[in-house]
This record gives sequence, C-alpha cells and structure tokens, in this order.
Amino acid sequence: MAKIALITHPACFEHRPPAGHPESPERLAAVLTALSGLDDLIRLDAPCAEKADLVRLHPIDHVERLMALEPKQTGQKQQLDPDTYMSAGSIEAALRAVGAVKAGIDGLMAGQFERAFCATRPPGHHAEARKAMGFCLWNSAAIGALYARAHYGLERVAVVDFDVHHGNGSQELAELDAEFFCASIHQGGIYPGTGHAAETGQGNLVNVPMPSGADGSAWRAAFAETILPALAAYRPQIIIVSAGFDGHRLDPLAGLNLEVDDYVWATERLLDVAEGKLVSTLEGGYHLQALAACAFAHVRTLQTYKARSGGGLAGV
Repeated sequence: MAKIALITHPACFEHRPPAGHPESPERLAAVLTALSGLDDLIRLDAPCAEKADLVRLHPIDHVERLMALEPKQTGQKQQLDPDTYMSAGSIEAALRAVGAVKAGIDGLMAGQFERAFCATRPPGHHAEARKAMGFCLWNSAAIGALYARAHYGLERVAVVDFDVHHGNGSQELAELDAEFFCASIHQGGIYPGTGHAAETGQGNLVNVPMPSGADGSAWRAAFAETILPALAAYRPQIIIVSAGFDGHRLDPLAGLNLEVDDYVWATERLLDVAEGKLVSTLEGGYHLQALAACAFAHVRTLQTYKARSGGGLAGV
C-alpha cells in the first residue's frame, strides 16, 4: 500500500459564499467524512501559501487587490462576478488551498509519501492570471506546477484536469509557457466556454470536450485515445491532478453520465503515466453524496493501486 498524504485545513471551511451557493463548506465536510473511513493516511495541515508563491502566476497587483477586497465582518460578502464571492476567511482558505499543493509536492520530493490528495476549497482551475472567476480565487494546480519547476528544477510537470468544466486558468498558462503541459477532459459547450479541441497551445495543450450525455465508456475512450498518449510522450516527472467530480451523473451543474468507477479508472491510468508520483487537488463536485463517493474512491485508489510502468496506455 502506497504512502498517501491527506492535506487539508479547518480554515477551508471559512470561505462562505451566500446560502444556496453550490460551492459550499458542506462539500468539504462530505469529502472529509468519507475519507475518515480510510486508515493509514498521513494527515497533514495545509500551510498558508506566501505571496511569493502566488506571484509565480498571478501579478502582485492582482493578488493585493483581491486580498484588499476580503470582507472584514462575518456574514458580509464581496461579489467578484455572477458566480464568485468572497467572505471573511476566504483569503486564508485560498492560501491554504495553494499551500496544500505546495506541501504535497514537497512531501513527494522529500520521500515522505508517494502521492497526495489536497482536500481544500475554494477550487482553483478557473482562476486566470488576472481574473478570479468560476468560484476560484487563485489557481492552486498551476501555481503548484510552477513551484515544482522553480524550486526543484523539474523540467516536465503536467496538470491533468478531469473536472466537468474546462480549466481555463490552467490553459492560459499553457498558452504562455511552452514547457508546461496541460490536458483537460470536460463537457463542451458549458461554462466557461473554452477548451475546444482545436486549442492546442504550442503542442503542449490537449483539450477533449465531451458532448452532453456522454457516458463512462465514451469518456474513457476519449481519455485513452487523446490524453494518455500525449501525456506519456511528455514523460512527466510529476502530475498534478485537478480532480473535479462534477461529471458524475447525479451532479446538478453539468450533463455527463460518469460513475464512480470511471474516476477509479482515470486515477489508475494517471498513476501509470506518473509511475506513482502524483498530487491531486479537489476542484468541483456539487452533489454531496456523489462527491463523497468519488473522492473516497479516488483516494482509495491512490492508496492501493500499484502503478504499472510503460505509459499507462491500458485499454478502456
């Protein structure tokens, strides 16, 4: 059984959009309750990221502007766009989310554990360099990739995003940085409207939009035919997964028909390509029971699956 870190922090409950918002603290509670049934996890508190971490991706003026917008009183909200809010506590929660990915990379590189799951919120993959959007303030996965390259000298760091919504923030980085590899499989035609198959960056970007109603068989086939060969050719030294579970058939915010086993399969294939070295961070998932079941299966797979070498090109 692999050594797995679960990295989280109570501060991540204190990001509180208005009542009824789908990105609620109850999401994290559901995930952590499910994961409490797993033994032998290395449980770590997520540290706060520093401004120096954030500015690897986000300009300092943007970072400081967001920090200044945080409401000071409990119950007050600051609306950044139609979907994205800040409350008292949002900044620390978002800093912990970035810090969790950074801690996961540090632990892998130090040999403290082999894989990590960051159970944090708010999510991050929609956050662009100068724009908070789509429930996201700062892009934890992309910042983590830049940190791994700069701090450890890794040359090939990949972000793979299987959230049902396209990770436009991570794509923005790939379009600007040819050394960074990003792949996303998502439902086409929904928020944020990006991620078309023709968007390939400088050959370092793979987008796989799926039609509404697609089931696990079609999703697995598309993943295996497009993402896995490109990822294997890139030969990542570490993979950071933007793990959104809102493609599940019960999720209210999208229209794919995935099951828990589809996320198990994807986790196994990514571990094969990464030869076991992987940091995963929670993105979407808005049906609480489905989210809990998917997150449990994902982390259980991280624990128990023995990665195969050879690129992870096993069939669907």
